[in-house]
Amino acid sequence: MTALTMKLLSAADASTQEAAANTLVVANTEDPRTLVLDGVARIDLHFPKFTDGRAYTQAFYLRRRSGFTGEIRATGDVLIDQLVQMERQGFSVAVLRADQNLDFAQQQFDRYRAFYQGDAVTPKPVFSRDDNKEATV
Repeated sequence: MTALTMKLLSAADASTQEAAANTLVVANTEDPRTLVLDGVARIDLHFPKFTDGRAYTQAFYLRRRSGFTGEIRATGDVLIDQLVQMERQGFSVAVLRADQNLDFAQQQFDRYRAFYQGDAVTPKPVFSRDDNKEATV
């Protein structure tokens, strides 16, 4: 089983944090292939509505194709139901919408701990992983 690496923030906690100088805020209409990532430590991807999934594609592209290893933060209309998939697509931090409960959000990761197919974080499917201990799905 892969340890939870996604950090969860409430909207109130995130609003009190200042964005670092090396943060890139990307609209969900931008093509991640055009981004210059030199010196960037954090990328904020925005979900204007929970039904708009373009930021998932951006995160996947940044992790798998661009090799970005810094923080990718989900902002905007971020719901608890989206968190596990966000982590699998490469997000490392999620700023929950103001009406979402952090404790309930954490429970999502306890429910869904391992997956057969690969993703942005663990590209190999379970049958071809060297460490099949995480195969207890």
